[in-house]
Amino acid sequence: METTRQQKIAKQIQKDIAEIFQKEGAAIVRGSLVTVTAVRVSPDFGYAKIYVSIFPFERNERVMGEIERNNWFIRRALGQRIRNQLKNIPELQFFLDDSLEYIEGIDRALKNS
Repeated sequence: METTRQQKIAKQIQKDIAEIFQKEGAAIVRGSLVTVTAVRVSPDFGYAKIYVSIFPFERNERVMGEIERNNWFIRRALGQRIRNQLKNIPELQFFLDDSLEYIEGIDRALKNS
Protein backbone atom coordinates (compact mmCIF):
# COMPACT_ATOMS: atom_id res chain seq x y z
CA MET A 1 0.00 0.00 0.00
CA GLU A 2 1.42 3.35 -1.06
CA THR A 3 1.42 6.30 1.30
CA THR A 4 -0.15 9.60 0.31
CA ARG A 5 3.30 11.14 -0.14
CA GLN A 6 4.38 8.28 -2.43
CA GLN A 7 1.25 8.78 -4.51
CA LYS A 8 1.82 12.54 -4.78
CA ILE A 9 5.48 12.13 -5.75
CA ALA A 10 4.56 9.40 -8.27
CA LYS A 11 1.94 11.67 -9.84
CA GLN A 12 4.46 14.53 -10.07
CA ILE A 13 7.11 12.27 -11.62
CA GLN A 14 4.55 10.96 -14.13
CA LYS A 15 3.67 14.52 -15.18
CA ASP A 16 7.31 15.62 -15.38
CA ILE A 17 8.53 12.56 -17.33
CA ALA A 18 5.69 13.02 -19.83
CA GLU A 19 6.72 16.66 -20.25
CA ILE A 20 10.37 15.64 -20.71
CA PHE A 21 9.42 13.19 -23.47
CA GLN A 22 7.26 15.83 -25.11
CA LYS A 23 9.68 18.77 -25.00
CA GLU A 24 13.29 17.73 -24.41
CA GLY A 25 13.20 14.09 -25.42
CA ALA A 26 12.03 14.42 -29.01
CA ALA A 27 15.34 12.93 -30.20
CA ILE A 28 14.84 9.95 -27.90
CA VAL A 29 11.32 9.03 -29.03
CA ARG A 30 11.83 10.05 -32.69
CA GLY A 31 8.29 10.48 -33.91
CA SER A 32 6.70 7.85 -31.67
CA LEU A 33 3.92 8.66 -29.26
CA VAL A 34 5.16 7.80 -25.76
CA THR A 35 2.66 7.89 -22.93
CA VAL A 36 3.61 7.53 -19.27
CA THR A 37 0.84 5.27 -18.01
CA ALA A 38 1.93 4.73 -14.39
CA VAL A 39 4.70 5.44 -11.90
CA ARG A 40 5.45 3.44 -8.75
CA VAL A 41 7.85 4.91 -6.19
CA SER A 42 9.65 2.87 -3.52
CA PRO A 43 8.94 3.79 0.14
CA ASP A 44 12.39 5.41 0.50
CA PHE A 45 11.98 7.30 -2.82
CA GLY A 46 15.19 5.67 -4.05
CA TYR A 47 13.62 3.98 -7.07
CA ALA A 48 10.84 4.86 -9.49
CA LYS A 49 9.33 2.30 -11.84
CA ILE A 50 7.95 4.09 -14.86
CA TYR A 51 5.53 2.32 -17.19
CA VAL A 52 5.35 3.68 -20.73
CA SER A 53 3.11 2.89 -23.67
CA ILE A 54 4.54 3.39 -27.16
CA PHE A 55 2.64 3.92 -30.40
CA PRO A 56 3.12 2.63 -33.07
CA PHE A 57 3.63 -0.76 -31.44
CA GLU A 58 6.21 -1.84 -34.02
CA ARG A 59 8.72 0.65 -32.56
CA ASN A 60 8.50 -0.68 -28.98
CA GLU A 61 11.93 -2.30 -28.84
CA ARG A 62 13.79 0.53 -30.57
CA VAL A 63 12.22 3.28 -28.46
CA MET A 64 12.67 1.33 -25.20
CA GLY A 65 16.34 0.87 -26.12
CA GLU A 66 16.72 4.61 -26.70
CA ILE A 67 14.99 5.38 -23.40
CA GLU A 68 17.36 3.03 -21.54
CA ARG A 69 20.43 4.51 -23.27
CA ASN A 70 19.29 8.03 -22.32
CA ASN A 71 18.20 7.17 -18.78
CA TRP A 72 20.86 9.55 -17.38
CA PHE A 73 19.51 12.44 -19.47
CA ILE A 74 15.91 11.80 -18.38
CA ARG A 75 16.95 11.48 -14.73
CA ARG A 76 18.93 14.74 -14.90
CA ALA A 77 16.00 16.57 -16.50
CA LEU A 78 13.68 15.14 -13.83
CA GLY A 79 16.11 16.23 -11.12
CA GLN A 80 16.00 19.80 -12.36
CA ARG A 81 12.21 19.76 -12.02
CA ILE A 82 11.77 18.06 -8.62
CA ARG A 83 14.95 19.10 -6.80
CA ASN A 84 12.96 21.20 -4.34
CA GLN A 85 10.62 18.34 -3.40
CA LEU A 86 13.04 15.43 -2.89
CA LYS A 87 16.47 15.25 -1.32
CA ASN A 88 17.65 12.51 -3.70
CA ILE A 89 16.46 11.93 -7.25
CA PRO A 90 15.23 8.33 -7.61
CA GLU A 91 16.87 5.79 -9.91
CA LEU A 92 14.59 5.38 -12.92
CA GLN A 93 13.54 2.00 -14.26
CA PHE A 94 11.45 1.97 -17.44
CA PHE A 95 8.99 -0.81 -18.28
CA LEU A 96 6.87 -1.29 -21.37
CA ASP A 97 3.13 -1.16 -20.73
CA ASP A 98 1.70 -3.18 -23.60
CA SER A 99 -1.90 -3.20 -22.37
CA LEU A 100 -3.10 -1.06 -25.30
CA GLU A 101 -1.50 -3.48 -27.77
CA TYR A 102 -3.15 -6.37 -25.93
CA ILE A 103 -6.55 -4.66 -26.07
CA GLU A 104 -6.13 -3.97 -29.79
CA GLY A 105 -5.29 -7.63 -30.39
CA ILE A 106 -8.43 -8.75 -28.57
CA ASP A 107 -10.48 -6.22 -30.50
CA ARG A 108 -9.11 -7.54 -33.83
CA ALA A 109 -9.81 -11.13 -32.78
CA LEU A 110 -13.41 -10.28 -31.88
CA LYS A 111 -13.97 -8.50 -35.19
CA ASN A 112 -12.55 -11.45 -37.18
CA SER A 113 -14.73 -14.06 -35.50
